Amino acid sequence: MIEIKNLYKSFGKKEVLRGVDLVIEEGKTNVIIGASGCGKSVLLKHIVGLLKPDKGNILIDGEDITKMNEKDVYKIRKKFGFLFQSAALFDSMTVGENVGIALRENTSTPKSEIKNIVSEKLRLVDLPGTESLMPSELSGGMKKRVGLARALATDPLYILYDEPTTGLDPITSETIDELMDTVARSKAPKVTSIIVTHDIFTVYEIGDSVAMMFEGKVHFNGTPEELRKTEDPIVRQFLERTDDNKAKL
Repeated sequence: MIEIKNLYKSFGKKEVLRGVDLVIEEGKTNVIIGASGCGKSVLLKHIVGLLKPDKGNILIDGEDITKMNEKDVYKIRKKFGFLFQSAALFDSMTVGENVGIALRENTSTPKSEIKNIVSEKLRLVDLPGTESLMPSELSGGMKKRVGLARALATDPLYILYDEPTTGLDPITSETIDELMDTVARSKAPKVTSIIVTHDIFTVYEIGDSVAMMFEGKVHFNGTPEELRKTEDPIVRQFLERTDDNKAKL
């Protein structure tokens, strides 16, 4: 389980996180929403130790990563898979090399086994037989799926998704949602997913819990159904603006 307690972070004079309190439920799909610039992605980077808070604590399975040195944070980070907003594939590497990079660099797994794992993860994201392709040959949706296969290659306990459907058409976005849901439901023990998104459809389709950030804090925390029914004016304004933007598309 991940516990975030009274987390603060500023960049210069700009306060981004202003006392975030949040519990990430184990084995669940936890979605974090909010307007652009509210601190969602900054919070995600704190969870994996890419940023250090000015104040507060983050406990990963009972261990406080805010008090760890870089070596110990690196060990904790091995529990995570991370799907970046842009997929962040290495352009000079093939699909297969991209998916297997963490296994090659951080483990002693034999090459033959890495090859099998890469093939397995690519089949899981509906991209079988694409190992020899280059990132330049892939569509935006295919790149996101390769990024997901790479995040899954080490069989992480936690998977973090940073705006996984940004820039994708509605049909491809739905495919990514279905894949994230498949990953969350198929692993035993079940993987814990943390999805930062502005896509409200993702919340309703696959979320088990949802936290809405506003002005650097968690303003709402509950189930997708509770989010749908709430009369909180700040939440309603966010949801209505999201619906308006979808209608314009």
